Amino acid sequence: MSLNFPLLLVIAVFVCGLLALLDLLFLAPRRRAAIASYQGSVSQPDGVVVEKLNKEPLLVEYGKSFFPVLFIVLVLRSFLVEPFQIPSGSMKPTLDVGDFILVNKFSYGIRLPVIDKKVIEIGDPQRGDVMVFRFPSDPSVNYIKRVVGLPGDKIRYSADKRLYVNGELVAEQLIGSEPGTLGSAELYQEKLGEAEHLIRKEMSRYRAAPDHSWTVPAGHYFMMGDNRDNSNDSRYWDDPNIPKDMLGMVPDRNIVGKAFAVWMSWPEPKLSHLPNFSRVGLIK
Repeated sequence: MSLNFPLLLVIAVFVCGLLALLDLLFLAPRRRAAIASYQGSVSQPDGVVVEKLNKEPLLVEYGKSFFPVLFIVLVLRSFLVEPFQIPSGSMKPTLDVGDFILVNKFSYGIRLPVIDKKVIEIGDPQRGDVMVFRFPSDPSVNYIKRVVGLPGDKIRYSADKRLYVNGELVAEQLIGSEPGTLGSAELYQEKLGEAEHLIRKEMSRYRAAPDHSWTVPAGHYFMMGDNRDNSNDSRYWDDPNIPKDMLGMVPDRNIVGKAFAVWMSWPEPKLSHLPNFSRVGLIK
């Protein structure tokens, strides 16, 4: 069972805020009245007694202490920036396992926490953006891929590992090679929209069906990993509960935000393998 952290955070802020409000409106006036009554009944008030009468209930004290901190975290996480860690190599070489990234939560509009309803339109995903979204078949799981297809686009991925958008071959230039899963892998510089970035292809692996194509419906996006032969993305998703013409598509309501920076890497979180900052930088 996975925890719904946004919901827990909202509940915590609500409870702490309610305790602070209860103290402000009811409990604090009662304490002040008790102190005034005591001071009026004795000639020399005892400071210890006054302090005891003015003491907040423990639960209220904790609630008032945590409320501003939790509220700031809620605002930052829900509307500005949210951190994530990369769990797999599907976005190599752009992102690697253990990279800690920052995601801009307002690039594609302001959304209410928990219900994720967009309340303010700011912008839409652009072809080439690296985007975090909730997996359509299981919205409790966050995915990160690159936006390849926009609403209305026709996407084709051929048997020779070529990407076409609206009938045009996406430009790529061979950069070099490296060891692959089953042999060698080649790195290419790809230009997708305004974004220029590296992609990786396993030269001995052919997962995509020959000349398979998709049309992106309105309000949806087609996503692919930069590690083209080691990525569970729009090309391969299958769910009997999703209409056939929507298979592989990410609806706008599932968008979390735009990934824009790596701030730390920690592939093996243990004392013997400390975090490093060699990969810190903006995400292309």
